[in-house]
Amino acid sequence: MRPPLLNPLFASARSIKGIGDKLDKTLGLFLRPAAAEGDGARVVDLLFHLPSGLVDRRFRPKIADLPLSGIVTVEVTVGRHRPPPPHNKRLPYRVEVHDDTGTLTLVYFHAYADSLKRMLPEGERRFISGSVEWFNGQPQMPHPDYAVSADEFEKLPLLEPVYPLTEGVSGKILARAIRAALDTLPALPDWQDAALARRENWADFATALRGLHVPQEIVAADAPSPARRRLAYDELLANQLALTLVRSHMKRAAGRALRGSGALREKIVKALPYSLTSAQQQALADILRDMAAPDRMLRLLQGDVGSGKTVVALLALATAAESGVQGALMVPTEILARQHFATLSRFCADAGITVDLLTGREKGRAREDVLERLASGKTQILIGTHALFQEGVMFHDLGLVVIDEQHRFGVHQRLALQAKAGAATDLLVMTATPIPRTLALTLYGDMEVSKLTEKPAGRLPIDTRVLPMTRMDEVIAGLSRSISQGNRAYWVCPLVEESEVVDLAAAEDRLTALAAHFPRQVGLVHGRMKGPEKDRVMADFKSGALSLLVSTTVIEVGVDVPEANVMVIENAERFGLAQLHQLRGRVGRGSAKSTCLLLYQEPLGETAKARLSIMRDTDDGFLIAEEDLRLRGAGELLGTRQAGVPLFRIADLALDGDLLAMARDNAGLILARDPDLQSSRGEALRVLLYLFERNEAVRLLTAG
Repeated sequence: MRPPLLNPLFASARSIKGIGDKLDKTLGLFLRPAAAEGDGARVVDLLFHLPSGLVDRRFRPKIADLPLSGIVTVEVTVGRHRPPPPHNKRLPYRVEVHDDTGTLTLVYFHAYADSLKRMLPEGERRFISGSVEWFNGQPQMPHPDYAVSADEFEKLPLLEPVYPLTEGVSGKILARAIRAALDTLPALPDWQDAALARRENWADFATALRGLHVPQEIVAADAPSPARRRLAYDELLANQLALTLVRSHMKRAAGRALRGSGALREKIVKALPYSLTSAQQQALADILRDMAAPDRMLRLLQGDVGSGKTVVALLALATAAESGVQGALMVPTEILARQHFATLSRFCADAGITVDLLTGREKGRAREDVLERLASGKTQILIGTHALFQEGVMFHDLGLVVIDEQHRFGVHQRLALQAKAGAATDLLVMTATPIPRTLALTLYGDMEVSKLTEKPAGRLPIDTRVLPMTRMDEVIAGLSRSISQGNRAYWVCPLVEESEVVDLAAAEDRLTALAAHFPRQVGLVHGRMKGPEKDRVMADFKSGALSLLVSTTVIEVGVDVPEANVMVIENAERFGLAQLHQLRGRVGRGSAKSTCLLLYQEPLGETAKARLSIMRDTDDGFLIAEEDLRLRGAGELLGTRQAGVPLFRIADLALDGDLLAMARDNAGLILARDPDLQSSRGEALRVLLYLFERNEAVRLLTAG
């Protein structure tokens, strides 16, 4: 149950004067992107919508001293109104105002004369605030922000916050709503350590929040204000406390020691066509140590593209089989599940390990047979999609779950999976997306981390080139030469928008254009294809029946065709760095030299230019991930559609990395001293968890 003192903050924004149903719905879409469709905004959403800048209206020169440009506030007497001639409404309405040093002209386009006469009666004193401009040597102010009486000026914020806006929401209405929301802020207990707050010069939560929405001073642009840092730290502390609680809850259920004899592992290693890298050996040692311990394993295996995570996972699964328990490998797509099944079955057959496949496509008798073998314990390793943990899938004795491509599975999903897999099950999560350290702490703070930073021996570097779309003819000519030598190529079509239908249309157009150059050699795969159809095209590409595979980004993760050594990415400027790196990693898997061509549409923005330069200059996935975070910020890097991902509302991981490390250390200390948050500070920290909607963490406290 949320503490009652927070109820005013989680009330509907409609409780604030001036916010009706229509505005509430717009604000809901704008301020709560992760909410269910149709959900409006809440008071807390307004309060956490922080200003992006400030307008300073304190500069009050005389008209004779007006600057060449900038925001000014002048005290004047209203003079003559000069409406446009009746036959030419395109000319502006002008109002002359003056003080004892000169005259200033206020300029209004498409104005209503009656309302201007009411707002600016001739002969009255007014305070005018807005941007000054000069025309023919005379000062003027187009559409002033404010034209108010002395009484109204007293209530005007001279330091006015500027908020990010969306269509249908004006700055004045939003600012008024936020100021009204501040009045509902209850007295909250302070959850921060007093010594830390003194050292960092932090006010309490409510004072910090008011200080940002009703600022009293301007902070230098390059120095984040103590108020903003305080709120960012609060949010990060809530995140780290929640993750630490999840971790201790998952660890609390005793695991079991899975030691294995090493015999099956040895057979697989002998059958590999290469020896393990030192990074693979180290990661495997970490995993085996965790599996042999009596506690549950909760480990993240981070690997750069092509660093050999799957082999490490297979050896862990073989250890589970040696220990007499079953293992499961869960992957995000059917195409990947079938590929893993084909690859791993080969090595498992040599070692005498039985492997089965279960996806949404297995139906009828075939599915029943798999479920029967699984329940009896005959199946030692089960590979599949999320279908592995659906109703009716019963393991005989599940000891290890490996999840591939973790970014599809957030903390909520890990908890749900734990409930289905059984409390004693070890969990190994793999991601092929190198994650910046700060992001790893916020997403996987409940897990230990192993990294694979080396590529297997013999992998050649990929030659990456950046070309404008205007050189398309040269690209197709080069592709023709490469294909005539027996090579295979991918052609990835752009992300047109968040719409598979529109993306598909772009891919089909490209297929038609390329088929004219390469008749009967081009295939197409996309996310809307039925499984068997997709498999058939992939099999034709793998066998060489097709030389060129046009695709949307479904080939981003894990697809392995060693014979493919050319990757063309169309409109590369529309993709994020991590995604470009993933796509590039589909080539360079064989013995031939590989090329990646990044085609861009001119003109290029600064961020896109920086992104493509980084891709050309490095293939270090961890470096690329850090740059991606710096260029795009965490929200865009993660993508709002990825379930369970904590998109921060206040903290910015590119700026607040030091606060995150501090929050992680403090969360550990807090829970070491007060594991159930029962002390008076513990009670305050429970309020913090509810305030930042880490409710599932509080439920774990009460679950015991």
